[in-house]
Amino acid sequence: MAYLIAADVIIHAERGKVDLDAWLRAHPGDEVRLAAITVAELWRSTERATAPQRTIRQRYLERLLQVFEVVPYAERAAIEHARLWAVTVATGQTVAMQDLILAATALESGATVVTMNARRFEGVPGLTVVAP
Repeated sequence: MAYLIAADVIIHAERGKVDLDAWLRAHPGDEVRLAAITVAELWRSTERATAPQRTIRQRYLERLLQVFEVVPYAERAAIEHARLWAVTVATGQTVAMQDLILAATALESGATVVTMNARRFEGVPGLTVVAP
Protein backbone atom coordinates (compact mmCIF):
# COMPACT_ATOMS: atom_id res chain seq x y z
CA MET A 1 0.00 0.00 0.00
CA ALA A 2 1.13 3.56 -0.65
CA TYR A 3 0.67 6.41 1.83
CA LEU A 4 1.27 10.15 1.83
CA ILE A 5 1.74 11.62 5.30
CA ALA A 6 0.00 14.98 5.80
CA ALA A 7 1.75 17.85 7.57
CA ASP A 8 -0.55 17.64 10.60
CA VAL A 9 0.68 14.11 11.33
CA ILE A 10 4.32 15.23 11.18
CA ILE A 11 3.57 18.18 13.46
CA HIS A 12 1.75 15.95 15.95
CA ALA A 13 4.66 13.49 15.87
CA GLU A 14 7.16 16.30 16.47
CA ARG A 15 5.13 17.38 19.51
CA GLY A 16 4.94 13.81 20.84
CA LYS A 17 1.17 13.55 20.32
CA VAL A 18 1.41 10.75 17.75
CA ASP A 19 3.85 7.87 17.63
CA LEU A 20 4.76 8.00 13.95
CA ASP A 21 7.55 5.46 14.43
CA ALA A 22 5.05 2.92 15.78
CA TRP A 23 2.68 3.60 12.88
CA LEU A 24 5.52 3.09 10.41
CA ARG A 25 6.54 -0.17 12.11
CA ALA A 26 2.93 -1.34 11.78
CA HIS A 27 3.17 -0.82 8.00
CA PRO A 28 6.28 -2.76 6.99
CA GLY A 29 6.73 -3.01 3.26
CA ASP A 30 4.29 -0.18 2.58
CA GLU A 31 5.43 2.81 0.59
CA VAL A 32 5.25 5.87 2.89
CA ARG A 33 6.21 9.20 1.38
CA LEU A 34 5.66 12.95 1.65
CA ALA A 35 4.09 15.14 -1.01
CA ALA A 36 6.02 18.22 -2.11
CA ILE A 37 3.18 20.42 -0.76
CA THR A 38 3.65 18.79 2.65
CA VAL A 39 7.32 19.71 2.59
CA ALA A 40 6.33 23.30 1.79
CA GLU A 41 3.83 23.39 4.66
CA LEU A 42 6.37 22.02 7.11
CA TRP A 43 9.12 24.43 6.03
CA ARG A 44 6.66 27.32 6.27
CA SER A 45 6.01 26.39 9.89
CA THR A 46 9.78 26.33 10.41
CA GLU A 47 10.17 29.78 8.90
CA ARG A 48 7.46 31.16 11.18
CA ALA A 49 8.86 29.62 14.38
CA THR A 50 10.79 31.59 16.98
CA ALA A 51 14.58 31.33 16.81
CA PRO A 52 15.08 28.52 19.37
CA GLN A 53 12.15 26.48 18.03
CA ARG A 54 13.17 27.14 14.43
CA THR A 55 16.50 25.36 14.90
CA ILE A 56 14.85 22.35 16.56
CA ARG A 57 12.15 22.13 13.89
CA GLN A 58 14.67 22.55 11.07
CA ARG A 59 16.76 19.64 12.35
CA TYR A 60 13.64 17.50 12.75
CA LEU A 61 12.53 18.21 9.18
CA GLU A 62 16.00 17.60 7.79
CA ARG A 63 15.98 14.15 9.45
CA LEU A 64 12.54 13.42 7.99
CA LEU A 65 13.69 14.33 4.51
CA GLN A 66 16.49 11.80 4.83
CA VAL A 67 13.92 9.10 5.62
CA PHE A 68 10.98 9.89 3.35
CA GLU A 69 10.93 10.14 -0.42
CA VAL A 70 9.18 13.29 -1.66
CA VAL A 71 6.54 12.97 -4.37
CA PRO A 72 6.83 15.98 -6.68
CA TYR A 73 3.97 18.22 -7.74
CA ALA A 74 4.35 17.73 -11.46
CA GLU A 75 2.15 17.93 -14.54
CA ARG A 76 -0.12 14.93 -13.87
CA ALA A 77 -0.70 15.99 -10.26
CA ALA A 78 -1.35 19.56 -11.45
CA ILE A 79 -4.01 18.32 -13.88
CA GLU A 80 -5.63 16.21 -11.13
CA HIS A 81 -5.46 19.25 -8.84
CA ALA A 82 -7.27 21.36 -11.45
CA ARG A 83 -9.98 18.69 -11.79
CA LEU A 84 -10.48 18.50 -8.02
CA TRP A 85 -10.50 22.27 -7.74
CA ALA A 86 -13.23 22.51 -10.38
CA VAL A 87 -15.28 19.73 -8.77
CA THR A 88 -15.11 21.19 -5.28
CA VAL A 89 -16.02 24.69 -6.47
CA ALA A 90 -18.92 23.34 -8.56
CA THR A 91 -20.29 21.37 -5.61
CA GLY A 92 -19.83 24.18 -3.11
CA GLN A 93 -17.18 22.32 -1.11
CA THR A 94 -14.51 24.29 0.68
CA VAL A 95 -11.15 22.54 0.65
CA ALA A 96 -7.92 24.42 1.37
CA MET A 97 -5.63 24.72 -1.64
CA GLN A 98 -2.78 22.83 0.03
CA ASP A 99 -5.20 20.01 0.89
CA LEU A 100 -6.37 19.86 -2.73
CA ILE A 101 -2.76 19.62 -3.88
CA LEU A 102 -2.05 16.83 -1.38
CA ALA A 103 -5.24 15.03 -2.46
CA ALA A 104 -4.34 15.41 -6.14
CA THR A 105 -0.85 14.07 -5.50
CA ALA A 106 -2.33 11.10 -3.61
CA LEU A 107 -4.91 10.32 -6.29
CA GLU A 108 -2.38 10.68 -9.10
CA SER A 109 0.11 8.40 -7.36
CA GLY A 110 -2.44 5.88 -6.04
CA ALA A 111 -1.76 6.70 -2.40
CA THR A 112 -3.87 7.00 0.73
CA VAL A 113 -3.58 10.22 2.75
CA VAL A 114 -2.63 9.82 6.42
CA THR A 115 -4.01 12.75 8.42
CA MET A 116 -5.22 13.70 11.86
CA ASN A 117 -8.26 15.44 10.38
CA ALA A 118 -10.08 13.47 7.67
CA ARG A 119 -12.88 16.07 7.59
CA ARG A 120 -10.56 18.42 5.67
CA PHE A 121 -10.80 16.04 2.72
CA GLU A 122 -14.52 15.21 2.79
CA GLY A 123 -15.19 17.15 -0.40
CA VAL A 124 -12.58 15.25 -2.43
CA PRO A 125 -14.16 12.47 -4.49
CA GLY A 126 -12.32 9.16 -4.70
CA LEU A 127 -9.71 9.95 -2.05
CA THR A 128 -8.91 7.40 0.66
CA VAL A 129 -7.96 8.91 4.01
CA VAL A 130 -6.83 7.20 7.24
CA ALA A 131 -5.75 8.34 10.68
CA PRO A 132 -2.33 7.29 12.00
